[in-house]
Amino acid sequence: MLTWIIAIVMGGIIGWLASIVMRTDAQQGIFLNIVVGCVGSILGRFLFGRFLGGGHLRGDAFDPMTLLTAFIGAVILLAIVNLVRRGRVR
Repeated sequence: MLTWIIAIVMGGIIGWLASIVMRTDAQQGIFLNIVVGCVGSILGRFLFGRFLGGGHLRGDAFDPMTLLTAFIGAVILLAIVNLVRRGRVR
């Protein structure tokens, strides 16, 4: 149970940092930051897990490579959403 709470908190922080980098912070609330962080973690692990390493937010939430792949995945996810929504990455 505690691992899920840690994953949600870390996902929220990662989603918030990614939204600051992509300049969508004013449009998102806490819930969307959590969703972006968690889904971005899955995307980042799928795309870069073999190259950078890293595990799941649920198990290895404080591993630097897990945090890096989650952050990169969240930024890519927000770029895709911006591209679909506005027609540009920003």
